[in-house]
Order: sequence, then C-alpha cells, then structure tokens
Amino acid sequence: MHIYKAIGLMSGTSLDGLDMAYCHLWEENGFWKFDIKETHEIAYSDDMREYLKNAIHLSNEEHEQLHDDYGIWLGKRVNDFMEELEGEVDFVSSHGHTSHHRPEEGFTFQLGNGQLLANICNMQVVCDFRTKDVSLGGQGAPLVPIGDQLLFYNYDFCLNLGGISNMSFEKNKKRIAYDIGLANMPLNYITQKMGLAFDEDGKIARSGKLDHDLLEKLNTLEYYRLPYPKSTGYEWFIAEIVPLIENANVSEADLLCTFIHHNCEQIAIEAKKHSSKPKGKLFATGGGALNSYFIEILQEKLGADITVIVPDKTLIAYKEALVFALMGVLRLQGKTNVLSSVTGAREDSCSGEVYFPQN
Repeated sequence: MHIYKAIGLMSGTSLDGLDMAYCHLWEENGFWKFDIKETHEIAYSDDMREYLKNAIHLSNEEHEQLHDDYGIWLGKRVNDFMEELEGEVDFVSSHGHTSHHRPEEGFTFQLGNGQLLANICNMQVVCDFRTKDVSLGGQGAPLVPIGDQLLFYNYDFCLNLGGISNMSFEKNKKRIAYDIGLANMPLNYITQKMGLAFDEDGKIARSGKLDHDLLEKLNTLEYYRLPYPKSTGYEWFIAEIVPLIENANVSEADLLCTFIHHNCEQIAIEAKKHSSKPKGKLFATGGGALNSYFIEILQEKLGADITVIVPDKTLIAYKEALVFALMGVLRLQGKTNVLSSVTGAREDSCSGEVYFPQN
C-alpha cells in the first residue's frame, strides 16, 4: 500500500486567504482513504486581496506579472509550511487563484505560475486543473466532485459553501455537480463595507429581517433557470449581484439576513429536486458551514427529509485543499480527475500541468 504525501493549496472566490493541507492519501480495498496531518491558513493582506480581486481588470502584461508574483508568493508560503512539518512531502498540488473564468468563450485562468512555484519550494508541482476540461468543451468547474465521489461517498449530497455554493451527488450512476449560486461572496462584500472581514457565526444576519423585494429579485435571476452543467464566479457577482446590493435601501443586517435566506432557498430547491431517498444526508463544508445561522436556515428550508451534516472544523475549512491533493495524486497516476458528467466536457480527463524545479 503506497501512501502519497502531498500538500494541497486552495484559494477560493471568497478571497479569505490561502488554505494549505498536508495530507496522506492511499487506496485500501478499492477505496480511497485520507488523513489530514497538518493545516495552515494564511489570510490575505488588504493589498494582496485587492490585487487578486482586481486581476480581471489588469492588462495582459500586468496580469502575467501577477501570475508570476503569486506563484513566487505561493512557493514561499509552501517553504514556511514545510518547515513546520515532520513528515516527507512528495509533491505540491495547487489550485491557484481563478482570475478569469469564461468557459463559454473557451477561457479560464488560474493565477500562480507553476514553474516558479516549483522553483521556489524545490518540489514537484501539479497545477492548472481547469484548462484541459475547458478545451474539451467543459465548464472547467466544479472540480471538487471527484473528491466527493472517491472520499465522501457515504453522503447523498456534498455541499460546498465557499464564495459561491456548489453541490455534487450521484444520479443514474454518474456524478453530477454544478454551481448553485451564491454563498459567502455577497455576505463578505456587505460586511467589508461595515469594516468587518465577515459576519461571525451569522450574528448580524440573525438580527436582521427579510427584504422581500430584494429576495424576489434574487430568486428570479436568470442563472437559476439555466440547466446544469453550469458554473459561475466573480464576473457574475459583479455584474448581477453587486448592483442589487448597492441599490437596496435597507440596513446591512437586513441585507445579510436576506442573502442567507436566498442562498438557502436555492440550495434547498436543488437538493429536493434530486433527492431520491426518504431520508437523505447532506454533507456541508466550506466557510459557510461555520456560520450557524446559515446552517440553521438551510436545515429549515430543507425540512425533515434531508439532514445537514457538518463535520469537524478542519474538514470544513480544508476539504478543498484535500481534494486538490487527491487530484494531484490522480494526475500523477494518469487517472481521471475531472468528470465530464460534472463539467459537460466531451469526455473525462486527467487534468493538470506537472512542473519540476529548475534551479
């Protein structure tokens, strides 16, 4: 039994920071097993957050510079992390940070130059997991469902509450997954206007009341009527959601409360639509799973037939970094790590670019 020892790196649309997870992964009796050995989160500085947030507006030359700068920055953070580790590391698997995601135009881009990352940390690196799928006509997202299928197969639904919400599940013996819509992105946008990084445990949202006019506008957005496979991101948020926030004449607490109810309504609609058991289990991870008000409202909207399961905080926070470590393992094994049933591509793929240090 071979144990793969990998560091998974994840930076999501919520722009909280970089998640790093040192993981052991192995196959046992035909099933993948894992052990998250060490984790570390690095919050982005205000300057770094703005740099990444505004990447979409940079010129080609400036964007390429950010790609290099961020790759070097990642390499240095990996070096710092490895100094704390007692075990060996076989390779680094990096999601990077998505600056552009326009699969309908055949384009996606993950910041974090893999060659520079490999050079700085002197490790083999696997990265850029989305581009091949997009070239095959896929959405290039979501990617985490391969981990849901191989690591968390005991649950009927796997829900990730990051900047956006996405969910995966089995249907007709195929893994289906897509971006439902919003999660933390609007919540963080609102709290940052209040001078807060986030609404801890949903306390401010809990104190607010529903704005039914805004709720109706959100629930009737065109994106929710699109069939899956589908994915969304920061561009959609800026174009469709920010104007609704800016034009709403209500308190921040009411905005937060309304967005949580909206998010949970949309998630519940999708889960109920695909529920095939009398009693189902929904596994919730990502930053939103730490928000007790969010989970409380979600359970309320789902009703008694689907139970929300929230794991320990390590798995909540680092599940995506774990899955990217697994995707790196599968890439090095030459096995499928992106599912066409999820992305809508012409075929499954073994995605990711591999870099070796050149010093």
